[in-house]
Amino acid sequence: QVQLVESGGGLVQTGGSLRLSCADSGRRFSTYAMGWFRQAPGTEREFVAAINWSGGDTVYADSVKGRFTISRDGAKNAVYLQMNSLKPEDTAVYYCAAGPRMLALSATHPRIDYWGQGTQVTVSS
Repeated sequence: QVQLVESGGGLVQTGGSLRLSCADSGRRFSTYAMGWFRQAPGTEREFVAAINWSGGDTVYADSVKGRFTISRDGAKNAVYLQMNSLKPEDTAVYYCAAGPRMLALSATHPRIDYWGQGTQVTVSS
């Protein structure tokens, strides 16, 4: 079983940074690819970034490339999203997700096995 808990959201000004964390209290974290998604009010949930089970490969949405970095720490059963140069359009609830493969997380119809509860990120202009 995988249980995902996000933290690190908050209010930040345009150009600022935040680091989101997602911790898994289960025992199978290392076998899953991990990802981050976000959902702004009135919009569909969208893919942000994903990382494979070993941490050796990553993929990003075009809208965050060069600004966001996903990483994972197997010893801590955690995945992180470092967000720099934040923009008002980054405002959303951010969700951590676990799935069988990195490319399945980033697909048009993603395969998600587990979701976290979400953490709010608000970027003020």
